[in-house]
Amino acid sequence: MSNQKSDYCNSLTSYSRRATNQVKIGELMLGSDFPIRVQSMTTIDTMDTEGSIEQSIRMIETGCEIVRITAPSVKEAQNLENIKKGLRARGFDQPLVADIHFTPNAAELAARIVEKVRVNPGNYADKKRFQHIEYTDATYQDELARIRERFTPLVKICKENGTAMRIGTNHGSLSDRILSRYGDTPLGMVESALEFLRICEDEGFYDIVISMKSSNPQVMVQAYRMLATRLEEEGLKPYPLHLGVTEAGEGEDGRIKSAMGIGTLLEDGLGDTVRVSLTEDPEFESPVAQSLIDRYSNRAAKATSILPIENYPIDPFSYSKRKSIEVENFGGSNVPRVIADFSKTGVSTVEDLKTIGHYYLPAIDKWGMNDLGADYIFTGDKPVDFMLPNGLKEVLNYNHWLTADDQNNKIPCLSIEEYIKAEKLHPKLNLVRINAAFINVELLEALKGKENIVLQLSSFNAHAMADMRRFFVALIEHNVELPVILEAKYGEISESNFQLYAATDCGGLLLDGLGDGITLDFEGGKPAVINSTAFGVLQAARTRITKTEYISCPSCGRTLFDLQETTAMIRKRTDHLKGVKIGIMGCIVNGPGEMADADYGYVGIGKDKISLYRGQNVVKRSVHSDNAVDELIELIKEDGIWTEPSQVEETLTA
Repeated sequence: MSNQKSDYCNSLTSYSRRATNQVKIGELMLGSDFPIRVQSMTTIDTMDTEGSIEQSIRMIETGCEIVRITAPSVKEAQNLENIKKGLRARGFDQPLVADIHFTPNAAELAARIVEKVRVNPGNYADKKRFQHIEYTDATYQDELARIRERFTPLVKICKENGTAMRIGTNHGSLSDRILSRYGDTPLGMVESALEFLRICEDEGFYDIVISMKSSNPQVMVQAYRMLATRLEEEGLKPYPLHLGVTEAGEGEDGRIKSAMGIGTLLEDGLGDTVRVSLTEDPEFESPVAQSLIDRYSNRAAKATSILPIENYPIDPFSYSKRKSIEVENFGGSNVPRVIADFSKTGVSTVEDLKTIGHYYLPAIDKWGMNDLGADYIFTGDKPVDFMLPNGLKEVLNYNHWLTADDQNNKIPCLSIEEYIKAEKLHPKLNLVRINAAFINVELLEALKGKENIVLQLSSFNAHAMADMRRFFVALIEHNVELPVILEAKYGEISESNFQLYAATDCGGLLLDGLGDGITLDFEGGKPAVINSTAFGVLQAARTRITKTEYISCPSCGRTLFDLQETTAMIRKRTDHLKGVKIGIMGCIVNGPGEMADADYGYVGIGKDKISLYRGQNVVKRSVHSDNAVDELIELIKEDGIWTEPSQVEETLTA
């Protein structure tokens, strides 16, 4: 029997999907007996019938199997019937989902029309006014009774009409009641859903899917793991899970953040339907979701056996960084380091280093570095023949290091065999490459107590993340506290898939506090893309913050401005503000709550009207959209954290 803390999944070392209920959504079946389903959400105004039909078709044609449409009021809920009829008349039978916030009467109407309704426990029968309320057990039970009275009619309508339901908890929209009792935590998210789920089970209604979404992949992963555990502990049915990182953003950042949350859970067999929330047109979401899913279509058969874990020493429900000693600037309290791999191409000129954030400025004869400046370059058998900037060190293969003129400032990289036989090592830092499958007790014991070694860990196993996780468990069990660099290198894959795979394989470990550095590569990959992805993975895992973070919703029919254009405009003006988190929300539903831990918020409240937030508090209301970005910058300046872009950053964007 494994440690109780790992019982959120079937196995930590061999891939298998969690067994679930099977849920019928129209003619589509969802659950562990069926493929993992892809879904997305329209962004057109729901009252635009033809526009909604056309956009739904574009989504379906790019792989969307379940189409979600917002229904913020009764009139939109009613118009779902026209959209559904139009799609059926065009030969499309994919199930429709009504997305409901705040309005039970709209949900009850929509449940009679579409195949599935989504309700958010944080605002369906509850409220959020950012007030802390002290509850006794009796007054808390009174609130639960009120929720039961409000929610039960919808449950009965769904049961009578064969309509499925998603109970979709969002980290950023937990009610005041939940926050007052459980705090802004994964536990609060789980309890919020379970309250509604118990009502459904009392009514004998089981066609339910559950989600635990957050814009923070760490919170999202912990919440889903905790949910799976709590369902089993309470003897509730194993409901299918809808996976998603809400407000993931756009482009590279949106893909990395989504993959980190979704992929980490898929690795452990959790998840039955996936929605990737990108601030892009919805037809671009489904192919990304499918790329994540496809990695697991035959995972069990492709993977080689991994030594089982008897006792799991890592708490999967809260973050704690693995203890490691400090070796130069690796491990200890240092942020994870980035190693750029130039071993195939070499470094010919100073311009090559521009791709990894190091800039030579001839006008002042100095080097500059931006926030994505790599810490080390690995040149293998191709040493650099000019002086590198301060702060950037070169790593050579061991045989070339042995013949190098400057063995102090250059770092050797050794295979495990070379390390065992080595007669000479660098006195302070040696990188030792090791494959995760090479779990050797004698070697682990030999590594114990060393002070000048950093391990560089890789895996050739198809189940790579689990393979590397197993190696970390062995290190912990044998009290080996050496820092570990995560190495993930891929063959000929697309740039997008590289970002998804790296975010899953390395991000899943970083979310659990495993890893002190990262080095990535893929066949034919551009150094700038690889470097940006490495820093993006560390940023999404919240282990090294190097750039501005944008928490932007994926848009829907409630959105009151062009989210893609506005996000691009805000990013252009603010993307040099390292560590600042800015929420960009299309409407009040996805407003202060959904921004969760953003420092500042830009929220649509009406046509051409924006409210600006500092944290969860509105500070400027009804700002015209023409002036809103300038007003946002003024707000940041008032708080004393605005800086002007540096010369290096201006060079980057020139």
